Formats: sequence, structure tokens, C-alpha cells
Amino acid sequence: MQGRLGRWYLASIAAAAVLLLAALAMLGLDRAMRVQALAETRAAADGQAAILAAGLESELNKFTLVPRVLAGDPDVADLLAGNGAQRDLLNRRLAALARQTRAAAIYLIDAEGITLAASNWDQPDSFIGSNYRFRDYFTGALRDGTETEFALGTVSRRPGLYLAERVGPAGAPLGVVAVKVEFDSLEAKWRQAEDGVFVTDAGGIVLLASNPDWRFRVAAGDSAPRDPARDAMRYGVARPQPLELPGAVAGGREAVRMIEKIQPIAPAGWELHLLADPSARLSVAVANGRLAGVSALGLLALACVGAVLWRRQRQARAAAEIEAQTATLREQLRQANRLATLGQITAGLGHEIRQPLAAMRVYAETGERLLAAGRTAEAEDNFARIAGLAGRIGEITEEQLHFSRRSAEEPRDIRLAEVIDGSLLLLRDQFRQQGIALALPPAEAAAVTVRARHVQLEQVLVNLLQNAVQACGEGGRIALDIGAGEGGMVRLGVSDNGPGVPPELHDTLFQPFVTSKAQGIGLGLAIAQDIMRQLGGDLLHEDTPSGARFVMVMPAA
Repeated sequence: MQGRLGRWYLASIAAAAVLLLAALAMLGLDRAMRVQALAETRAAADGQAAILAAGLESELNKFTLVPRVLAGDPDVADLLAGNGAQRDLLNRRLAALARQTRAAAIYLIDAEGITLAASNWDQPDSFIGSNYRFRDYFTGALRDGTETEFALGTVSRRPGLYLAERVGPAGAPLGVVAVKVEFDSLEAKWRQAEDGVFVTDAGGIVLLASNPDWRFRVAAGDSAPRDPARDAMRYGVARPQPLELPGAVAGGREAVRMIEKIQPIAPAGWELHLLADPSARLSVAVANGRLAGVSALGLLALACVGAVLWRRQRQARAAAEIEAQTATLREQLRQANRLATLGQITAGLGHEIRQPLAAMRVYAETGERLLAAGRTAEAEDNFARIAGLAGRIGEITEEQLHFSRRSAEEPRDIRLAEVIDGSLLLLRDQFRQQGIALALPPAEAAAVTVRARHVQLEQVLVNLLQNAVQACGEGGRIALDIGAGEGGMVRLGVSDNGPGVPPELHDTLFQPFVTSKAQGIGLGLAIAQDIMRQLGGDLLHEDTPSGARFVMVMPAA
């Protein structure tokens, strides 16, 4: 009897010990799953914040070029100097440019602050006649040559970023070109896709936000004194209130705060803040951990098998989720890269369009005089030339839109000549301005057909050609060559006579954020190689005695 009681006593102690160990193991498992879920959430937030920041930077870079190009337009200078003969034409040009770039408004202000021409000239809330002398972007542009300001519109009362560029020399300015950019569509996308996103300026004021109630509030940590009158004029509130971010979210028994990731925005001096809610990941992770722990209390063998299967299932689910996120992030990076590239070449495209426009104007005026003189045959020839020039402008703008469009096409048979012609159309002005000597492959070689996506091939070739132009400098030489590769592949080479790739970068050249440029971010070649590999080919760097050489390898059709 005593022996039996002793065994029951020992069994009770063992059972209590097992229950205690099981409880401790469950607590430890809960904690481990929570830590892992938080780490995954932070990693995903890091990548998403970088993508959102790159998209916003490309949007800002695109619009920065517009006032700079217009400030050098002779018609703009004539109007601001007092010659109003071209006012109606400029109004229509500004309206067309605003539609093309999706700017909220583009307008011209004389040195006294009076708006003389605007893209919204035919709207009830037109800016024409309004005085913007009190605006910081106007006074700053007159003083420094260029200025930006985020504020409420005095007419529309809609928030936006004002980009201003001075026209004329600093000693005798003629006026200012101003572009207003609104971000409604971007904020709408943030609301649909993210837990919370907002952008602050250097003073901590929230300028853009997925939640409209956050706009024009002061982010935490900013205690600098403010000017109530200036804030009232710019933001519509004399004393911006502190920003109250979403509170703690229940995640299991404890409260879990939102994860915040901050990404700088160049060149505006802004910061993008991404808020990520980890509660869903935490709930799933904790639930899975407890299920595994309960299963482990059963048969040890079944528990081990179940743990292995659960681990494999979890890894497969995480891999599928990461793969889907990676595919989305990859396409967003490619689109951001295309838009950033397009922003860099917009000034050149403007030059390519202005030349035929000027010629069309001369031909139209001459044709009008010929018709008045009864010389219809000569007038018809002028009008035919105008039609040809209009077609040329159409080709340029169509190629620009085609290049910027998000690629959703399936691989198809493409002649390399089409890809080369489209890339050179976008970069022709850069070659001309730098005096680059360009050697093209023979027509019969360029007629080879490959299996790929047109937009993606063109994006890679434009990236390589732009790198070559920057490496060569003025008077450089660039050569394109086409040859056959192994296994039914086609090779398109881009060579230049620049300084070449530094030896220390050879092994890491295609890794993200590796660059030899002072102003580069090191994503162009990484994205380009990723595109080529997805198309079944590759992007290679080949050693040459001088300069640099990159080769696009792609499957033949």
C-alpha cells in the first residue's frame, strides 16, 4: 500500500512537472512566435517603405523638370517682358502640357506677382490676374532661382506642391514659372494598400497622408517654434495640432504598437513614414505556435511528425507570400525606375518637340501668305510638311507614353531594330548635346527577332545607354553590336570609351545599392539584370582593355 501511494505520489509530481514544463514551453513558444512575426513585419515594412519612397521621388523628379524647361522658353520670356501677342497660344500650350504631365496647374507670373498666363485660363477658377507676390515660392524663386512650397491653393483651397523657377537673370528677373502638383491619386492608392502612410517636411508638418485627418498636423518630436500667421496662410490653420497616430492594437493578451518605418525623400528634404499593423501576423503566429504546442503534448511520435509537416507548410506559405510580395515589389521598382529614367530625359524630349513645333508655325504662316497670293500649289506643299512634322511629334509622344506604361504584355516576337530605334528616340537629345559618336549595328543584324517583352527590353537598353553617356562625357563614343550566343541566344552589346567599371566593383556590380556614381542609388543595373533573367536571358559585364561593355543576352524567337 505504501509503495502504491509512493508511486502515485511520484506520478503526481511528474505530472505536475510535465504540466509546468508544458506551460513554460507554451509561454516561450508564444514569445518566440511573437518575435518572429514582428521581425517579418519590420522586414516587409522596410521593403514597402523603400518602394513607396522611390515612387514618390520619381514623381517629384518628373515635375521638377517642367518649370526648368519652360523658364528657358523664348515665348515665355517675351510674355513676361511685356509682349502679350503670344498670350493665347501660351495659355493653350500650358493647358496641353498640364494634361500631358497631369499637373494641377502651370502658370506664368510676372516680376510684380501678377499671373499673366495659366493652364486653367478657361476655367471659372483661373489663376490669370491673381497676385502671388505674397507666396514664398514666388519670392524664393526670384531670389534664389528656384523654390518649392507645399501649401493650400488660395483659389482652389486644395493642398499641393508648388515648384517655381525664375525667368531671366537674378539682377533683372522677368518673372516666375510655377507648377502646382496635387497628390490625390497617390494618397488614394496608399489608403487602399497600406495600414498608414504620411509624408512630413523638414519642420515636421504632415503634407501627404493616407488619412486626410492627419494632413497639416505636427509629427511627434518636432518642438521648433512656429509662425502662426505663416502657418495659417500655407496650411489653413494658425496652430497645427500634434499628430496622434493610431493607438495600440490588441495582439493576443498584450497590446502591440504599430511599427513605423521612415524613409528619406530626395531631393525635397521630406520623410516618408510607413505604419505597419503587426496584429494579423502576431495572431496567426501565436495561434500556430499554440497548436503545435498542444499537439506536442500528445503522442511524441505524432507530435514530431506534425511539427515537421507544420514547419514545411508554414515555410511554403511564407515562401509563397514572400514570392508574391517580391513580384509586386519588383514590378513597382521597375516602374519607378522607368519613371525616374523618363524624368531624366524629359528635357531632351521637350527640345525634340519644340523644334518641329517652331517649324510648323513658320510653314503655317508662310502657307497663309501663299494662299492669299493665290499660290495654292506651294501652300499645299507647306501643309504637307506640317503634317509630316505633326507625325514626328506624335511618334515622340507615343514612344514616351509607351515607355512609361506599366508592362502587362506577354513575351512576343520582337525585332531588335524596334527596341534600338525606340531607345534612341528617347535619348537622341542627350547624344546630340554631349556630342556622342554612336556606332549602330548593320540593318541585317538589327533585323534579328527575339522572344521578349518590348517595354522591358527598351527599359534595360535605355538604362545601359544612359550609363554609357554619363561615363563617356562630351565627345565620347558608344557602339552597339549584335551577335549570336550559345544555346539559341542573341547578344546585344553596349560599349563605351569611358573610364570603365572600377575593379573593386566587378564582383558586386549587379547587387542593389552598389554604384560608382556620386549621385546614384545603385538600383539600375540590379533591376536590369533581374528583368533579363526573368525573360530567360541575362545581363553580363565583360572586361575590355578600355571603357565598359555590357551584354544583353536574350532567347532568339
